[in-house]
Amino acid sequence: MLHLSSVQKKYSQRIILDIPDLTIGEGVHWLKGSNGSGKSTFLKMISGIIPFEGTIALANINLKKNGIEYRRLVSYAEAEPLFPEFLTGEDLIRFYNSVRKSDPKYADALIEKFGISSYYKNPVGTYSSGMAKKLSLVLAFIGKTNFILLDEPFVTLDVATVQVLIENIKEFHQQGCHFIFTSHQSPEMNVLPLSSELIAQNGTVCFQ
Repeated sequence: MLHLSSVQKKYSQRIILDIPDLTIGEGVHWLKGSNGSGKSTFLKMISGIIPFEGTIALANINLKKNGIEYRRLVSYAEAEPLFPEFLTGEDLIRFYNSVRKSDPKYADALIEKFGISSYYKNPVGTYSSGMAKKLSLVLAFIGKTNFILLDEPFVTLDVATVQVLIENIKEFHQQGCHFIFTSHQSPEMNVLPLSSELIAQNGTVCFQ
């Protein structure tokens, strides 16, 4: 269970998000909202990437008090992933395997599933946006985490990879992993085991 209490995010003293109290339980949750409504900021806060005011806790582990332990429970894939251009996908996958103590064989299976085997050993600076997106999804599914956060995961993906992603979400959900994802696209919603819909609007995030 993910709980936010008295959470605020400001940029230059301007409040972008103000979330007095929000509890997100188990399941697959779709976060909707217009551009600039704070969806990405919300995911970055609960993934522990950007600072905020207030309290965020997952499985009773406080992000600010136990940051390392908290971040082990959360995986995040950005809408437009940016990686150091001189690193290869293989470098990043090896790093994630090490940090998350994951079996390299499972990462190898993800490499094949998401179709990055032909280029993941090349420097990331040579990747197209779609290639980088596939790599970010491979990284997101490495290791055992409690929540996987996906920001616009279906954008820039081909039809076959969208199907792979949907199947992976279903598989992980059945194994006890939970998801929050943003998407402006609706067709996939009919085939995902959706638990609830959240909306970012009017400077907050709440259940729709």
